[in-house]
Amino acid sequence: MHDHISLEVLDQDGALRETAEAAGVSRGDFLKRSGMAGAGFVAGGVLFNGLVSPASAQTPKRKKSKKNDIAIGRYALTLEYLEAAFYAAALQSGALTDAAVLRFAQVAGAHEAAHVKALRALLGRRRIASPTFNFGDTVTNQDKFKATAQAVEDVGVSAYAGQGPNILQKALLVPALGIHSVEARHAAWIRFINSGGQGDEANLPAPAIVDAPRSANAVLRIVGSLNVIQDS
Repeated sequence: MHDHISLEVLDQDGALRETAEAAGVSRGDFLKRSGMAGAGFVAGGVLFNGLVSPASAQTPKRKKSKKNDIAIGRYALTLEYLEAAFYAAALQSGALTDAAVLRFAQVAGAHEAAHVKALRALLGRRRIASPTFNFGDTVTNQDKFKATAQAVEDVGVSAYAGQGPNILQKALLVPALGIHSVEARHAAWIRFINSGGQGDEANLPAPAIVDAPRSANAVLRIVGSLNVIQDS
């Protein structure tokens, strides 16, 4: 039996509550409309459960400082390692037979690999090594890949949005903003694919007027609960 992530875990910093209130809906309804039914979050057949954070990531704080910028950089690098490895594994599996899905994975995968390279260079000797990942059948089943890619990209967008206000130094802020906008384009692209180009309500490329940011703790709990990280 899996323990679902509670609303409190997903919304530790209150961002979802604030966004929901601004839109005039309850937080529960907001989560449902965002594809997070009930108190759990399911994507591509993968249940995001548990409260484990990747051991390699130091959780950033809200207080701006140069030390915290390093933590934010490491946090972002951990997410980029996961995304780059996810796309690389899917491409290597040969399971992506649809031309549009294959092209998306090739382009997004190249972007994520470049993000990893850029963040590693920016962090220098303070960078962290990549964990080892095991993505199971989310990279060998095209339908599961498509749904999981959408979930991963959506989480990535919310993660960068959540940390942007906490960055002190322009040297990190500028590349973080650049990566954030590309992650948003990835999210819209895979959502368009998943909608069949028809823009159905569940997979609209732009599903809401505001994207709710997620705190580092919320993101790391979701990522850690994927159970794809084998070691740090």
